Amino acid sequence: MNTISRYFVISFCTLLLFQANAQEKSRTLFTQGWKFILDSTHAYDAIDVSDASWRTLNLPHDWSIEGKFDKNNPAGTGGGALPGGIGWYRKTFVLPASDKGKNIFIDFDGIYRNSEVWINGHDLGIRPNGFISFRYDLTPFLRYGVNKNIIAVKVDNSQQPNNRWYSGSGIYRNVWLVTTSKTFIDHWGTYITTPKVSKQSATVIIKTKVHTDNTTTTAIKTTIYDAAGKVVASQTQAIKDSNETAQTLQVGQPKLWSTDAPYIYKAISLLQQNGKTIDEYTTPFGIRYFEFDADKGFSLNGKPLKINGVCNHHDLGALGAAINTRALERQLEILKAMGCNAIRTSHNPPAPELLELTDKMGFIVMDEAFDMWKREKNKYDYHLYWDEWHRKDLEDQVLRDRNHPSVFIWSIGNEIPEQWSPKDSAGTKIARELAAIVKSLDTTRPITTANDQPNRNNSIIKSGALDLIGYNYHHQLYASFHDSFPGKKFIGTETVSALETRGHYDMPSDSIRRWPERWDKPFTEGNPDLTVSAYDNVSTPWGSLHEETWKVIKKYDFLSGQFIWTGFDYIGEPTPYPWPARSSYFGIIDLAGFPKDIYYMYQSEWTNKPVLHIFPHWNWTRGQTID
Repeated sequence: MNTISRYFVISFCTLLLFQANAQEKSRTLFTQGWKFILDSTHAYDAIDVSDASWRTLNLPHDWSIEGKFDKNNPAGTGGGALPGGIGWYRKTFVLPASDKGKNIFIDFDGIYRNSEVWINGHDLGIRPNGFISFRYDLTPFLRYGVNKNIIAVKVDNSQQPNNRWYSGSGIYRNVWLVTTSKTFIDHWGTYITTPKVSKQSATVIIKTKVHTDNTTTTAIKTTIYDAAGKVVASQTQAIKDSNETAQTLQVGQPKLWSTDAPYIYKAISLLQQNGKTIDEYTTPFGIRYFEFDADKGFSLNGKPLKINGVCNHHDLGALGAAINTRALERQLEILKAMGCNAIRTSHNPPAPELLELTDKMGFIVMDEAFDMWKREKNKYDYHLYWDEWHRKDLEDQVLRDRNHPSVFIWSIGNEIPEQWSPKDSAGTKIARELAAIVKSLDTTRPITTANDQPNRNNSIIKSGALDLIGYNYHHQLYASFHDSFPGKKFIGTETVSALETRGHYDMPSDSIRRWPERWDKPFTEGNPDLTVSAYDNVSTPWGSLHEETWKVIKKYDFLSGQFIWTGFDYIGEPTPYPWPARSSYFGIIDLAGFPKDIYYMYQSEWTNKPVLHIFPHWNWTRGQTID
């Protein structure tokens, strides 16, 4: 996707508003004209490698979705039954001589997985995590003028299974080239908070990290603009500490960000030396305040609001895992029309584009970090890299995402195995460490974990590190939450797990089925064509029907809300059927983006729209009894 199609179809002011988090002045997409080959037998990091015969493509790219579904693929059916392997990307580019003396970086929004990057034969580093964004400094190794530069990227997704759902493979998110002066605002270098908000005024604190040589006097001028481009506050301050500079500004009569009216301001920070601007950095942000209350539930800007959310995995159905902004926007439009107001990024840091859209469209986001800690769920998953990488990866996620007004909750883990072993206290120790990492970078949002064992013996809950007690399923325990956790705050981190195939109906419609009978027992029931009835009368044994959970969430104010598993069907985890099923049945909406019948139940409950939906189930075999 080129720069024009992504941003420049709208005005320059709107462009500045909706770019991800905070952006430098010279930041361009670096996605065109890459060379690609799948090859596990050779290395292609050297400058003199011939890539003339390689395939030419534009990023983002997911090579797995181009493969063939096969039950023997190492990812397994749960991982989507698509191939992994080792892929190599190379790109040749030229920099003008005028760039000499500047800093030049490359930003990767995400590579799945175990990526290693070289520039002109110099190894820049390895990042095992397939979902995190990261930056490398190219400056020391670059050539200018007529001399060509060659960047090479190795992506190793050969050790599988390493994920519990479809991951995709390759440079599947965007890549950016960033050019700055020698004195510049750091990567993810601004942090905006609004500690005091009223109808009359909002206090906006902007902390900025600047790289400077300390030999030249540098000032930072920060100006806040409203959505119409009007200046609402401005301040200039000398930089005395290169580590961090804090500015406090006042915005009069602020327009508050909400799910119904997601109002976005932007702060433009200019670094100035001798009256000349040497760097420019734009940070979109929102002004809002919220509270989770043990008795009253969730409120936004002083008004009660039930969090009516869904969990989503990152694939886009037939498009695979390669980021496509319009496809993401379409998903959110369909969910918004249903009355959904919240998204959980299951179970990893999302693409930056998702948070841009949730900021703009008005969704509350639970931003999740990990699906496992030190104890494995799959043989080759992230537990292998935990000790070395968890701190860096979590810090990068919080730094990247903390200015997004749509991010309301940090989740530091999903169904973590350490929760089940209170005797060795591993869950307690790690939960406290992770919470401390988050709070060292952001104190404005609550922290939770998604617990499938939400009881008093859960070592993560016992740690005291959580601000919200997250329940995965167990809807029958919601009403008695305060008996188990007096004075604590509730969030339904993952709920329902009902199963439907769009357009398929089994009689009788009011006969409830739990498929499979147990999660660890082979499934021998079902239909020969691998369908599941769409009457909301089938669920997993650990879950519920949609109506079963919603009736409870709706009834009690102290239940702040839920994230339903899932908004959309996704590749992998084809519960309850084994192969040849290869995608989920959990979605309220199917892989192609067509709503299932249960969509309209939520629309009738979550919106003020008049809803009439007729089930298209009248074409039956002659003589067959129907409800």
